[in-house]
Amino acid sequence: MSEDVKAADPADTTPIGMVILSIGHLLLLASLDQTIVSTALPTIVADLGGMDHLSWVVTAYVLTSTVVAPLYGKMGDLYGRRTMVFVSVALFLLGSVLCGVAGSMTFLIISRAIQGLGGGGLFVLALSVVGDVIAPQDRGKVQGVFAAVFSVSSVVGPLVGGWFVQYVNWHWIFFINVPLALIAVVIFAMSFKPKGIRTRHKIDYAGAVTLTLGLGALTLVTSLGGRSFGWGEPQALALIALAAVSMVAFVWIESKAEEPILPLSLFKLNVFWVTSVIGFIAGVAMFGAITFVPLYLQIAKATSPTASGLLLIPMTAGILLASTFAGRYMGKTGRYLILPKLGLAMLMLGMLGLSTLTRDSNMVVFSLALGLVGMGMGCIFPVVTTAVQNAVPRETLGTATAAGIMVRQTGGSLGVAAFGALFAARMAGGLGEGMPVGEGAALGPQTLARLTPEQQQSIAETVVNAIHPIYLTAAALAAIGLIFAFVLKEVPLTNRQVPRGE
Repeated sequence: MSEDVKAADPADTTPIGMVILSIGHLLLLASLDQTIVSTALPTIVADLGGMDHLSWVVTAYVLTSTVVAPLYGKMGDLYGRRTMVFVSVALFLLGSVLCGVAGSMTFLIISRAIQGLGGGGLFVLALSVVGDVIAPQDRGKVQGVFAAVFSVSSVVGPLVGGWFVQYVNWHWIFFINVPLALIAVVIFAMSFKPKGIRTRHKIDYAGAVTLTLGLGALTLVTSLGGRSFGWGEPQALALIALAAVSMVAFVWIESKAEEPILPLSLFKLNVFWVTSVIGFIAGVAMFGAITFVPLYLQIAKATSPTASGLLLIPMTAGILLASTFAGRYMGKTGRYLILPKLGLAMLMLGMLGLSTLTRDSNMVVFSLALGLVGMGMGCIFPVVTTAVQNAVPRETLGTATAAGIMVRQTGGSLGVAAFGALFAARMAGGLGEGMPVGEGAALGPQTLARLTPEQQQSIAETVVNAIHPIYLTAAALAAIGLIFAFVLKEVPLTNRQVPRGE
């Protein structure tokens, strides 16, 4: 038994309210850093250059946090979750400071990867603690609270990021993590006291290495293939081969490992593999929306960074309303089957709405589409974690939670890489030879302000045309996810954790 599982014991004096508060702060710390970057991306590119590598500012964070997530689950049992939270926060802070002092796009991307090494632990450790100390039927309510935390970060992040970009400089969007991290660590340290009880584990390092190589190669070839090198060139073929060999080796290692990172037996559970597909698709959609909507607002609609943050509020409101409803519905009925169906349907409609945007689109239409996207995600994310935690035996709860997060984050990583490659390619093809900006050049609000009205209109139309296929693709993926939602089997939520099957 891990040190934190004892909190579920009735004799434990740890207040559940403090547990939830501390975990909420940790999730706010990790989620704020994803959203605070979004409104600053155009300005960062204008300062450091590298439009063709823009998506990697997001992808680097998501990719590394995905790979280390399962390791944190095991190491939390081995060394104590309290200790591993301190390690993850320290890595997150180191990455934040390095991002703040970055003077080149390459240095920033590497620093974001270091941030992800810490951020991945915050998500997994926090949600694993919830599975230990909260009864299954009540987890929907708690997950709804955490979804509200993400909603707050969705508002505060873009607003704070836009304010720093407009009135200070973009470096401070990373430095702001320092006081927030210190507050989160203090609350967590007060809530969880070490008990010295550990579970011995054999860490699956071979699985971690092959997974890292496989996902890294796949993300690289998705992002760079067809632009930095042709699909038939040696670089692309080598990355494809590395990804294929690594993933085959990963599956073989997991089938033999005593304590695998991703137990293949989990895929025998309907709830796990179906929610993994749904989570993967939702991850693609979420990061796609957050990454490219500010570009549309700041470049095509010529709004300020601060204003573009305010215009993301409909998505936040949608997440807040839907996640609150989802949590209460699951808590009252003990059921969840209808929620992912509603969520994916709204997500599909919202993405279809975003795919019709033009430079002259009415902001009411834009807000409605973005609100539908938010409501869709608000119905999906509380369900996929709660359903998995309820369906698996307690002894595999932490591993299953980490595996589910890993799949969802993988969707975000590959989705942003693919969307970023598509966006950069269409931008490069759409900008004429005589334009003062091009692929890899500075393109931000300050740059546009110095151009002629004709040049501004040309760039705005190019951005609009570049994002259309992104949201059409996301809508198609949501439709596929909706089909899978009808395959999902329901394991009613109860107030006791027992080994379950399908």
